[in-house]
Amino acid sequence: MRYRLTLSYDGSRFSGWQVQPGSPTVQETLEGALTTLLKVPVPVAGAGRTDTGVNASGYIAHFDIPFVLPLSQKDFCYKLNAILPREIVIHGVFPADDSFHARFDAVRREYTYFIHRTKDPFVDSWSWLCGYPDLDFDAMNRAAALLPGRRDFSCFEKTGGSNKTSICEVFEAFWAPYVPSHIAVMGSSVQGAREDALYWYFRISADRFLRNMVRAVVGTLIEVGRGKRTVESVGELLASGTRSEAGESVPGHALFLSKVLY
Repeated sequence: MRYRLTLSYDGSRFSGWQVQPGSPTVQETLEGALTTLLKVPVPVAGAGRTDTGVNASGYIAHFDIPFVLPLSQKDFCYKLNAILPREIVIHGVFPADDSFHARFDAVRREYTYFIHRTKDPFVDSWSWLCGYPDLDFDAMNRAAALLPGRRDFSCFEKTGGSNKTSICEVFEAFWAPYVPSHIAVMGSSVQGAREDALYWYFRISADRFLRNMVRAVVGTLIEVGRGKRTVESVGELLASGTRSEAGESVPGHALFLSKVLY
């Protein structure tokens, strides 16, 4: 029987999703917990790789076992969550068609990157403190609007990758302000007007992503916001640029794989 899992994880103590010898990974930890619970070896396939330190709030995986799951969904999630470390949580388990594949059947993946522009200990673990005094988010959004489309995105790909192709189709890319929950609950007015907003996220969705792609995109757009490069230069980078011409990669702890669609 094949089953589909929905889960979230804090990637801070993991070397990414995929099993790596000698390094703790989400996949290895999940496989170990499933094997402990179900008393048989349980390989797990995921929706895709995430880099070291990167998080996921809407991850999809699947696994096969030679029998019908002997637990209700509620009991399965309760018992599996009790075995897993606090950094990983299972939201649900569902029977899946034998042909379903968490990675190859995905048609759209969404990543979200969070930044804050003032010191805040309550978001610091999952958001990047981007303390540059002036960021032009209108320019950053004009540059982000150049990303959607089907093209070669190798200018944002970490060198030495093993992808057979660097062609991706980006569906949307934009920056937007948000109010963190601790501020919303306490009714603070710290957020202010849009142009003075202290908390922002970048959202990008595509059919697939290259290694380190989102972090390189964010770093490049931040350079636009700082006036270090023009909006038009991003179009030129997409047309014929190389990785060395793009911006530096931003830290991974503020990046989330937020949604996978099938």
